[in-house]
Amino acid sequence: MKYVLMCGAAFMAAAISTPVHAHQDGSDGPHASEHAPIGVMADHRHKKGEWMLSYRFMTMDMEGNRDGTTPLSPDQIATTVSNRFFGNPMQPPTLRVVPLQMTMDMHMVGGMYGLTDRVTLMAMTGYRSLDMDHVTYMGAMGSNVRGNFTTQSKGFGDSTIAAIIGLDDSTRKERQINLNLGLSIPTGSNEETDQILTPMGGTPTPRLPYPMQLGTGTWDFKPALTAFDRHGKIGYGAQTSARLPLGENEEGYKFGSRLEGTAWLSYEPDYWISFSTRVKAVTQGKIDGIDGAIMAPVQTADPDNSGGDSIELLFGVNLAGQTGALKGHRLAIEYGVPLHRDLKGPQLETDSVLTIGWQKAF
Repeated sequence: MKYVLMCGAAFMAAAISTPVHAHQDGSDGPHASEHAPIGVMADHRHKKGEWMLSYRFMTMDMEGNRDGTTPLSPDQIATTVSNRFFGNPMQPPTLRVVPLQMTMDMHMVGGMYGLTDRVTLMAMTGYRSLDMDHVTYMGAMGSNVRGNFTTQSKGFGDSTIAAIIGLDDSTRKERQINLNLGLSIPTGSNEETDQILTPMGGTPTPRLPYPMQLGTGTWDFKPALTAFDRHGKIGYGAQTSARLPLGENEEGYKFGSRLEGTAWLSYEPDYWISFSTRVKAVTQGKIDGIDGAIMAPVQTADPDNSGGDSIELLFGVNLAGQTGALKGHRLAIEYGVPLHRDLKGPQLETDSVLTIGWQKAF
């Protein structure tokens, strides 16, 4: 993180040194607001024959639990929330293992190519690192703590290929209306295991619950529609998107459909920098089916404890190199916090999302 911030400061210093009147003097350097905030994927298309490479780092922090809109303490969950696996060997009546917090880091690399002025092809994949802290309670009842443990999983996640198709009339270069037809490829593992601490003090290494898996195991259709425009120093845009599983995976389940809508407003005080504010709303369906290898007295092992609705508020900065070695390079950052969370069943709640990205067109 320190290295990224230092690179950003150097980029900004170099960009500031670019002559203010570069565009008026004939330079064709890009506007910072020509792209959406860095947290919006597949927003724009490229000219025929143009390439773009990208890298994004995203970190998401989750801490504390809630059911619906009501916060729940670990003691409440351990003593009052039913365990769907009760009746199976070594399964207590309530959830005796409770997640406390989770961090998800993702390194995403992608490429885009302008097949024509109307059609851009895109591919993206990423490496994920997941960490979840838990508290385990002793025995089958009560609030005495057995101990704490952390589970981890690391590896490549699912990948995406897509075609971005222009629907606008191309009379104004500041405006684009794009249809995105994408396909998620199940390149991430959904059979990750790690050591846990049981209420009886055992330390087995079972298959991890659903949120700790690296991939979905399913092929998913990912359509999106994006529109943006700019008038002077003000830019604005919106995107609606979905992720729709095309069937169950080999373990017998699929993640629920995800629908997302977002809108942003940006202000560009100079060509090389813009500031943005964005609102994002997401509705995520429950997991459908169950993996027979996932069974534990913890909320994350129950597919009914998944999905929900959320609204986030995000703030971003886009930097665009204008001349020399910086031309064609972009650096951006976006930070988001929740405004509303309504979760289906006890789940960890998201507290913040940070995305930092670099893009280079050539």
